[in-house]
Amino acid sequence: METARLASLIAATITMGLVSGLFYAFAVAVMPGLKRSDDRTLITVMQRINVAILNGWFVLGYIGAFLFTALALGLHVPDDGHDLLVPLIGALVCYILSMGVTNRVNIPLNNALEKAGPVERIADPAAVRRAFEGPWARANVWRTLLCTAALGFLTWALVLHGTATA
Repeated sequence: METARLASLIAATITMGLVSGLFYAFAVAVMPGLKRSDDRTLITVMQRINVAILNGWFVLGYIGAFLFTALALGLHVPDDGHDLLVPLIGALVCYILSMGVTNRVNIPLNNALEKAGPVERIADPAAVRRAFEGPWARANVWRTLLCTAALGFLTWALVLHGTATA
């Protein structure tokens, strides 16, 4: 049981770090870089990213962060894992909130961008960009902060786990 607890906690921390890092990279590099580009470039790049990101590696991190965190919490509920409940619950709540932001803001904006069609057929790319860029970037900052907080909670849980088994 102890091995499963530790393995789930490590897997949760790694996958959460991957997702947190992905969102962070968008917040500090991708979106600021695209902000310096013209309307058609931003639309084209984001449309391509939205297709490319839907792959097994992304799903492993995105869904894995949720599943491994929930598993770690579930494995620590019985017996003597109560010291870790606060950080594990904190991590899961933060990540669920992040997923909520993604589902309510980022995905609908990505879908609207796709529905705009090929960039060369968009009559007013500036309007499409205005509807997408600011709201998407702000929501991404929120999910970055939430995932980073979740990663912090998981790190706290790892430290507590290490001191409990030492």
